[in-house]
Amino acid sequence: MSIKQSFSLTLCKYSICLLLMFPTLHVFSETLNQSDAKSTLIINATVIDGNGGPSQTIDVRIKEQQIVALGELTPAANDTVINASGLHLAPGFIDTHSHHDEELETKSDVLAAVSQGITTIVIGQDGDSHFPIKNFWAMRDSQPAAVNIASYVGHNTLRTQVMGANANRQATEAEIRSMERLLQQELDAGALGLSTGLEYDSGIFSTQDEVLQLAKVAAKNGARYISHIRSEAGTFEAAIEEIITIGKEAKLPVQISHIKLARRDLWGKADELIARLDKARAEGVDITADIYPYTYWMSTLQVLFPERDFDNIESAEYALSELASPEGMILSVYEPDPGLVGKSIAEIAIARGQKPAVVYMALIAESIAYQELNKLSYEKVESVIGTSMVEQDIEKLMQWPHSNICSDGTPFGLHPRDFGSFTRVLGRYSRQNNVLSLENAVHKMTGLSAQHVGIKNRGVIKLGAFADLVLFDANAVIDQATVKDASKVSLGIEKVWVNGQLVFNQQKATGATPGENVMRLSGANSSSL
Repeated sequence: MSIKQSFSLTLCKYSICLLLMFPTLHVFSETLNQSDAKSTLIINATVIDGNGGPSQTIDVRIKEQQIVALGELTPAANDTVINASGLHLAPGFIDTHSHHDEELETKSDVLAAVSQGITTIVIGQDGDSHFPIKNFWAMRDSQPAAVNIASYVGHNTLRTQVMGANANRQATEAEIRSMERLLQQELDAGALGLSTGLEYDSGIFSTQDEVLQLAKVAAKNGARYISHIRSEAGTFEAAIEEIITIGKEAKLPVQISHIKLARRDLWGKADELIARLDKARAEGVDITADIYPYTYWMSTLQVLFPERDFDNIESAEYALSELASPEGMILSVYEPDPGLVGKSIAEIAIARGQKPAVVYMALIAESIAYQELNKLSYEKVESVIGTSMVEQDIEKLMQWPHSNICSDGTPFGLHPRDFGSFTRVLGRYSRQNNVLSLENAVHKMTGLSAQHVGIKNRGVIKLGAFADLVLFDANAVIDQATVKDASKVSLGIEKVWVNGQLVFNQQKATGATPGENVMRLSGANSSSL
């Protein structure tokens, strides 16, 4: 944080203290924060503050990076006045599970995120993170993006650093000690905590004890744990018990990434899952979750083979009967034959004259061969959109008081969630289907999200908070992205500010890149300084 930023925040905190001591000094507080610098005054907006309470019509003044005045305000000479009559103003949305950082060098406007109101992305997910994180922070300081960025430390990244190419096995105690040292290094550099991707290589080969030992290091630092759990389908129940155990024994907050019930015989059992999570919370485990608003996921073709037995016809048949149907598995990336993108396994099976399970195994074998021939990481070779969930469960899990909204999105427009997650919740789940009230939906995108990942002074509209804001039309906001056109920009997001600068306006990114690194410092977060 610069000296200028620190002074501005200190000034805001001083004025807040005065207000608490002398409530009649509201005008003085506003004057105290005025200078020759221009400010933006948003008038007549219906403000949702992010804390879950009722909305209210008040004016909001922002200057430089902060919110400096709230209430019934009079325009000043240096104000740029925005009449927001008929619109809602909310804190900028915090995406607690994001991959929107990919290719920031060429996509610094992060259009996929800002166009749906996202102002802070939390990366380092699924066990993979930039390493060392200090180099990533330095790069972002020199080449900032349109959004703020916070990050976890990836478990799989630690395994690769310590175990090298031979990471698809259990780690030795000596290797775990080495991972602990690297984890401490990354936490000291500002990471929020530890993330795991236990359904992916090489995390799938780790033991629960290995993860627990690392989680205890995070706990000692006042950090957190977030997990793509060991199974979202086949051994789902055991995976839920594992994350509960880690939270209980390591004594730290734990979050389930993109929570779902993705096995056919689990459909309709959201109440049972919620009851188990509530029981854990009652026993002292701070367990939470995030969720995206779609019945279909995106990952690799390999993910439904927990034993990595890609030539086992029984495993392939089980995956296509219980976890995702051949019709519901649609290729979104397929480098061995790009002409197959957009086709389902069922369609490819008909074209090849083979059973779907045989085609499924063949697609994986062809991808592995292509990967090895071209010396690429497997994730660059193929991906698939799979339908595995039902709306009834999504709605109930979304309503759970301890779930917040995420996207799991990328900047590429490969899955509709990349561009449409947050606006889909506002438009379809809140306005159209009444699954959430508007205030609760915003809370699950802002204040609750910030709480779940440990970010301070963002996700709320209050004096002294960072001016991350989204102005939207609650009667019109809606996602437009589809499987066939996954990069279609949403409707109804009017303006988005990050740290007081306009980054999205009139359906376009402005090109401004005011995003900051949001780092955890000594158990706190730099945003709280």
